[in-house]
Amino acid sequence: MRRLIVGVFLVPHGLVHLWYVVLSQGWIEVEDEMGWNGQSWLLSPVFSEGTILAAASVLYVGVTVGFVLGGVGVALGTDWWPPVVVGAAVLSTAVLVAMWDGRLELLVEKGVAGVAINLLLVAAVVLLE
Repeated sequence: MRRLIVGVFLVPHGLVHLWYVVLSQGWIEVEDEMGWNGQSWLLSPVFSEGTILAAASVLYVGVTVGFVLGGVGVALGTDWWPPVVVGAAVLSTAVLVAMWDGRLELLVEKGVAGVAINLLLVAAVVLLE
């Protein structure tokens, strides 16, 4: 039962990353209170906005796939899920930090809760597996 609960948690945690794909692809009009504005404290000085948005889309899809596969792997009791979940959590955290605009407003909308969840997931995998 524990595996199923963890798996069910990981799938929507992965799917929520698709919100950033929606924003980066411009499928909806971005408003300030949505958090992420397409600017990056790390990448904007070096790359064009189009390059950053394209990279964000690809990376967030990768994170989504990792968490969904990891969730399925946990639920099915496979032996390959731990590195998949850790990899997805590390990639998610790296992308969220890299894509952060450097401002302290709307941190929850910008992914700080996701980073906290990712850190807890990595710690749980390391300590429990």
